[in-house]
Amino acid sequence: MRITYLLLPFLLIANLVKAQVPVNLSGWEKKSGVEVNQDGKLLNITWMAGESPNGNDRTGGISISLEKEAPLFHRIMLNEGGDSHEIASAMDPVFLLTVGKRNLDVERNDTKLGWTIFFDNPSASPFETYPVVLDKEDVQVVSEGAQTRIIVGGAEAGPFTGAIEITLFRGSPLVNMAAVMQTEKDSLAIIYDAGLVSKQQPWEKLFWSDPQDYLQDRGAVSGEEAQTLAVKYRTIIGQGEEGSLAVFPPPHQYFYPLDNCYNFNHTWFGTGYRDLVPGYGIGIRHELLGDRRWVPWFNAPPHTKQRLNFFCLLSAEKDGKVLEEVKQFTHEDKYLPVPGYYTMSSHFHTEHTDDVLTHKPLPEIPGFVKAFRNTGVNIVHLGEFHGPGSPRGPEIERFSELQLLFAECERLSSGNFLLLPGEEPNNFFGGHWMNIFPNPVYWVMSRDEGEAFTEQHPVYGKIYRIGDTEDMMRLLEEEKGLAWTAHPRIKGSAGYPDKYKDEAFYRSDRFLGGAWKAMPADLSQDRLGTRVLDLLDDMANWGQKKQVIAEADLFKVEPEYELYGHMNVNYLQMEELPEFEDGWQPVLDAMQQGKFFSTTGEILLPSVTLNGKGPGETAAVNGKATLTATVSWTFPLAFAEIISGDGKEVYRERISLKDTEAFGKKTFEFPVNLENRKWVRLEVWDAAVNGAFTPCIWLE
Repeated sequence: MRITYLLLPFLLIANLVKAQVPVNLSGWEKKSGVEVNQDGKLLNITWMAGESPNGNDRTGGISISLEKEAPLFHRIMLNEGGDSHEIASAMDPVFLLTVGKRNLDVERNDTKLGWTIFFDNPSASPFETYPVVLDKEDVQVVSEGAQTRIIVGGAEAGPFTGAIEITLFRGSPLVNMAAVMQTEKDSLAIIYDAGLVSKQQPWEKLFWSDPQDYLQDRGAVSGEEAQTLAVKYRTIIGQGEEGSLAVFPPPHQYFYPLDNCYNFNHTWFGTGYRDLVPGYGIGIRHELLGDRRWVPWFNAPPHTKQRLNFFCLLSAEKDGKVLEEVKQFTHEDKYLPVPGYYTMSSHFHTEHTDDVLTHKPLPEIPGFVKAFRNTGVNIVHLGEFHGPGSPRGPEIERFSELQLLFAECERLSSGNFLLLPGEEPNNFFGGHWMNIFPNPVYWVMSRDEGEAFTEQHPVYGKIYRIGDTEDMMRLLEEEKGLAWTAHPRIKGSAGYPDKYKDEAFYRSDRFLGGAWKAMPADLSQDRLGTRVLDLLDDMANWGQKKQVIAEADLFKVEPEYELYGHMNVNYLQMEELPEFEDGWQPVLDAMQQGKFFSTTGEILLPSVTLNGKGPGETAAVNGKATLTATVSWTFPLAFAEIISGDGKEVYRERISLKDTEAFGKKTFEFPVNLENRKWVRLEVWDAAVNGAFTPCIWLE
């Protein structure tokens, strides 16, 4: 009996140890600005969270429960000006991973696409949604500059396994939550919903901005069936007794490519979301069927770490005021004015001309123009007649359509907005390509035997008939136009421009190069649109001074759509915005000369030089040099990458920028060895996988 009493305390201790998750703090640096301490079954973490809008110092706090069966977050806190606020308690991050089949056997233009695919529909084949289940195995705390990751092992969802990662950012109450998952299975495509959930009622009220940009609210009713919401800024806010928490996705990475940027109710709230989430939650979501055209979801190749992630912003404020802080991360979903630059976006199949011709009821200022102007885009380059219209004639229809297009572009161009005619001709060169002229040009994509290449028309003036590649090049040369590969190496341009890189038209100065868009999408990658960034490097090594501009490649656009998430722009270096009636040659000059940078919007590169020379220019170097870059940003930065080439190989040097805090501007000086190199360029990426990149600086 005495022996039993002696053993009992040891048995209790053994059971306690068994039930408690082990913690590894070897990767935590005390000088990181983050305090970590273990108090029994809790791992308490605090970090300096910057100043509030009122100028008060803030400290964020998260208590991780080390009990296997308890909610992951015992408590989420924010201390502001010496007052402590419990933002939430007894809460779990929730992730729903939908897994479908990727068709890797698709071919276009005699090119097997593999993972470089858009024309696929995983939702049209059997798929399954798995909640990410966390069986806490261990906890690690890792410091990386101003960022601290809390890694909780033991996550599983169907054929995927991994961990939950919580990233804290010194100087901000911003938190990233991610399920980092990988699989051994091949040929999978994925999509995910996410958020925060509690078996208690964590919130008193909910706030959001509706698509018309009006703040809305409602009570948070315990047990209320889950619902979805269409919102602006991709954000939903839970307000508790002592503060608020905003949930929102990475603004661009979260959206896989679609033809249409409809607002698909990208947030949710309530109890029992999709009959898979026990408890009351708020979060972000995808529409599984997308725009019901081509809906490719995200690539998930085997052994890649897919980051299913979202952000939270903590606040002691109420009444939805935290949304004002969230909006600053995307400049209120606008492209900021930068002195000496004008914003330009390309490749929009709005088919406004056809809407006018077919007498559709339209407002005086069409919705797509309002949407672009609201987003801070100065120059929009259209891709009209991508289906409707008469590009190949008959001439009486073709020229009247062009006349209307030019008239509408001129009518809608005013103030700080310039609407430019353009098309995606998809004829003569191979694959798909875009074009732009510096002024209105009347041309038709057909020329019968015996017809003149050009002649004077009594109504339209000079007209052109194009029958083959030589005619097309002659037109571009005579009218000083530019052409470039649309969506290179994917969609209808699979295999291009590689297949015609040795052709005379490609090597001509009338052929600009290609266009960049985040397509396909892959949540394991820390850069967007690597398909085209790699092409930019390849084209530079091929030997011609080619450019890549950002393109959106979207169809219908309206003010209430989720435009910003699918957008990117080029900041063109120009002294002033041209008047439509005077032509827009300065736009083409900036594009052709590489006088621009391209961005998702959160990172700006107003000045990048090497030995005093900027993008598009030629710098004299002799081995070692210094690349100087003025960078401004919103989300904390992740890294800069300096890419260079010698005509054969591509060289990459990655510089960690994780010591940066949110909302900064700095001139960096990056030493770089450019011995025997022929070109160099710069990319900068942030913690939300937003990015900016420059054209090449050529070397001699």
